[in-house]
Amino acid sequence: KFLWLGEIHKEALAILKYGIFGNGGFLVFVGDVGTGKTTLLNGLIESLDENTAVATIHDPRLEKLDFYNFLANTFKLDKKFSNKGDFLVHFIHFLHRAYAENKKVLLIIDEAQRLTNEMLEDLRLLSNIEKRGERLLNIVLFGQNELNEILAEKNNRALLQKITVRYSIGPLKDNEVWDYIKFRLSIAGTTKNIFNSGAIREIISFSKCNPRMINNICDHALLAGYFNGINKI
Repeated sequence: KFLWLGEIHKEALAILKYGIFGNGGFLVFVGDVGTGKTTLLNGLIESLDENTAVATIHDPRLEKLDFYNFLANTFKLDKKFSNKGDFLVHFIHFLHRAYAENKKVLLIIDEAQRLTNEMLEDLRLLSNIEKRGERLLNIVLFGQNELNEILAEKNNRALLQKITVRYSIGPLKDNEVWDYIKFRLSIAGTTKNIFNSGAIREIISFSKCNPRMINNICDHALLAGYFNGINKI
């Protein structure tokens, strides 16, 4: 309910949905810490209906077999695997069944910069699974800016060629900060202009319009105002 999308985030969400429902295959979204990647991810998941099977991995730094078993559990395959081959047999059957039922299958990996090159190659191979020329699995990688550098490495050149969408998520624009703060205050329970224009200018300057920084600054300011009995920051 606190989700507020600035211009960049609205565009990112629209591109994300277009890529998924257009069977884009591999999509990559990168951004600095605190720019709202995970919030955007959660907004996407909330917008999907029962015709999309979604698995979200928030910490992909797993051993390969652990990764596959986590994936199987999230997609409700109801089986624990002791080897990759056994997993692939069941997973391909799951994808074909979803295709027959006209369902999308989506794998979302957050903090994707933590993936090893070996795991990235395995994901590329999973994305190759097709039926009648149609991809059966869409994969979205959300990561910090260094993910771009990892994907540019020589070992990952085959994967890089499969990426159909790459999008960089930046901070809010200066003129969006006040609307963002007002929105969050309204969800919290007030429509009062608690922050004056000077405070907003300071927040913009110090936070560089990074949403997480804006949240932290405003939270501390409100707490300080409460302790000092001040109704206007």
